[in-house]
Amino acid sequence: MLPTAELHLHIEGTLEPEMLVELAARNGVALATSDLDELRAKYDFSDLQSFLDLYYANLPVLRTDQDFYDLTSAYLARAERAGVRRAEIFFDPQVHLGNGVPLGAVFEGITGAFQNSPVSTDLILCFLRDLGPGAAAETLRKALPFRERFIGVGLDSAEVGHPPAPFAEVYQQAAAEGLHRVAHAGEEGGPEYVRDALDVLGAERIDHGIRAVEDPELVARLRDEQVPLTVCPLSNVALRVVDRLADHVLPAMLREGLLVCVNSDDPAYFGGYVDDNFAALRGDLGMTDEQLALLARNSFDACFAPDEEKAAWKAEVPG
Repeated sequence: MLPTAELHLHIEGTLEPEMLVELAARNGVALATSDLDELRAKYDFSDLQSFLDLYYANLPVLRTDQDFYDLTSAYLARAERAGVRRAEIFFDPQVHLGNGVPLGAVFEGITGAFQNSPVSTDLILCFLRDLGPGAAAETLRKALPFRERFIGVGLDSAEVGHPPAPFAEVYQQAAAEGLHRVAHAGEEGGPEYVRDALDVLGAERIDHGIRAVEDPELVARLRDEQVPLTVCPLSNVALRVVDRLADHVLPAMLREGLLVCVNSDDPAYFGGYVDDNFAALRGDLGMTDEQLALLARNSFDACFAPDEEKAAWKAEVPG
């Protein structure tokens, strides 16, 4: 099992059906069904929006700091078994605020779990792009009293119709606070979303980015600047961004010299954690040990940990 960093992981997307049912019972939240087979049958998506509809419908079961602690602890235990040495975890505060959950409870639960795991962890606060830049700015304002508990901001939810540019001001505010900046771009949106995330938002890392390959000039820039791209293969197939894993552009991205790494995105919904993604790349895409080791080393180069920690983790990767 390869040591790796996981840099594109939504903690809410690790809510397995068993925990969904458990938390619903704990908090008195009614579910359409508590049958695990029926719940899993819903995890068949036609596109990103169909996934988001189910994803948001499940999140009201998260009510207390203990819920967030349990959710995060379960992910970190699974991640440790998968060889994850470093996890930079996304969360969506706007969803929880909308569900009436105090922001302090979210931070307390998630970061409390960090303290009890051997995995090196940090937290990245994401803005829901479909709620607009005003709501993002208000969310950042509410989160700043907890500034020591997160290292960066991101931009997620449905891409199409919600380009990066309107979020320029809130990203400038985040930069002024010394926060790292990442953004989902180039999954459903085209190469121009990737370019704007870099040029307008000042993104240091692009989440997904697979449609960048459609623009040779952008590919050359990403290669020359070694901009990290956090690719999520099983997610891309589950959301019909790619028809089959055998058709994925990841090998081509490696051949182009891009700094790509492998991640699980929302593993409870998309059929596997990061080790499952690596296994699928080997089995379904025929990637070699050398290619997989390069992806693992890339993940450490792409993370926001100190250089000495990156070097120690990279030294664990075979070859």
